[in-house]
Amino acid sequence: MAEIKADTATHHHHLNVSEPDISDHKPSKPKRVASLDIFRGLTVSLMILVDDAGGEWPVIGHAPWNGCNLADFVMPFFLFIVGMAIALSLKRIPDQLLAVKRVILRTFKLLFWGLLLQGGFSHAPDKLTYGVDMKEIRWCGILQVACGVRGKLDPPCNAVGYIDREVLGINHMYPRPAWKRSKACTENSPYAGPFRHDAPSWCHAPFEPEGIVSSISAILSTIIGVHFGHVLIQMKGHPARLKHWIPAGCALLVLGIILHFTHAIPSNKQLYTFSYVCITSGAAALVFSASYILVDIWGIKYLFLPLEWIGMNAMLVYVMAAEGIFAGFINGWYYEDPHNTLVYWIQKHIFVGVWHSRRVGILLYVLFAEILFWGIVAGILHRLGIYWKL
Repeated sequence: MAEIKADTATHHHHLNVSEPDISDHKPSKPKRVASLDIFRGLTVSLMILVDDAGGEWPVIGHAPWNGCNLADFVMPFFLFIVGMAIALSLKRIPDQLLAVKRVILRTFKLLFWGLLLQGGFSHAPDKLTYGVDMKEIRWCGILQVACGVRGKLDPPCNAVGYIDREVLGINHMYPRPAWKRSKACTENSPYAGPFRHDAPSWCHAPFEPEGIVSSISAILSTIIGVHFGHVLIQMKGHPARLKHWIPAGCALLVLGIILHFTHAIPSNKQLYTFSYVCITSGAAALVFSASYILVDIWGIKYLFLPLEWIGMNAMLVYVMAAEGIFAGFINGWYYEDPHNTLVYWIQKHIFVGVWHSRRVGILLYVLFAEILFWGIVAGILHRLGIYWKL
C-alpha cells in the first residue's frame, strides 16, 4: 500500500484552494464548493482505510494484477479532484506564464515532501524503524528478469516495468508490488504470505507502480478532472453541469468495463491502462456528481461534515494519518515492551477484544480511531482557522 502514499504526496496539494463562487446567484463573498472538500476528504479517508485495513481485508487492498479493488480507486480519485482544483484555482490567475510557474513550483514542493517522508517513521510506524537507504530511495514513489518479448501485459515482461528498470534502476523501485499476492506467487493469495516453492522469479522482482510510463498515462485522469472543473466554472445552473458530468461519467465507466471484460485492454492499476483510466475516472465523476447533488443542491451537509473538514486540511491529515507520522510518534512511547503502546492497547482491548475478531476489530479501529478521530481534529482546526497549505 506504500505506493498509494507516495502518489498522494505528489499530487493532492492543489486541492487546498478556495474555489470561486459557482452558485446561480453571486453573493458578495466567494463561496467554497462543499462537494469538492467532501470528495477530497473522502479520498484521503479511503487512503487511510486501504492502507491500514487492507492487510486484513484483501478486497480493500490493491488487486494483485488485473482488476480493480477499492484501493485502486484512490489515486485516480486524487488526480480527478486535482484536475478540478487546477481549473478553479488557475481561473483567478490571468497571466498564463505565472500560472505555469505556480504549477511547477508546487510540483517541486510535493516531490520534495515525497522524498522527505520516505526517511521518517511513516513507512513503518508500528515497527519503530527509522530511515531509508539513499541507494534505495524511490524517485517516483511516493530484480531484473529476462524477457524475450517486449510489450506484454503480464508481470515480468511488460514495457512499463522494463523502462523503469532501465531508467530508474532496480534499487529505486517499489520492492513490494501487489503482484506478490497473486496465485502464482503465494499459497495465501490474495493475502500476503510465504512464496510458493515453485514461484517464478518475477515474484521476487520490484516494480514501480508510479513509474515513468504509468505516470504519463495518469495525466489523463487529471485532464478529465480539469474538464469537469471547467464545466463547473463555465456552465451556469445545476442542471446544466449535471447534464455534462453524469453522461460523461457513465460513458467512461461503460467504455472501461467493455474494454476490460472483452480482454481488449485489461484494467490494471500498476500499468495504468486506458481501461483503468476510464473505469476509475468515470467512477470519480459519478461519485462527485452524487456528492454535488446531495450537498450543494439538496443541502444535506451535516452528515458529511467530518469528510468536509478532512478535505479542508487534506495535507495535515495525509501526513499525520495516512503517512503514519502521528502513529509513529505515539508508538515511540511504550511501557516495558515495544508492543505495549497506546495504539496497540486501543486496538487490542477496545476493538479487537470486544469483537473477538482481528479483521472486524482492525476495520472498526481504522474507521473510528483514525478516520473519525482526524475528522474531529480537522473540524477543531477549521473552527480555529488553522490550515496546512503549500
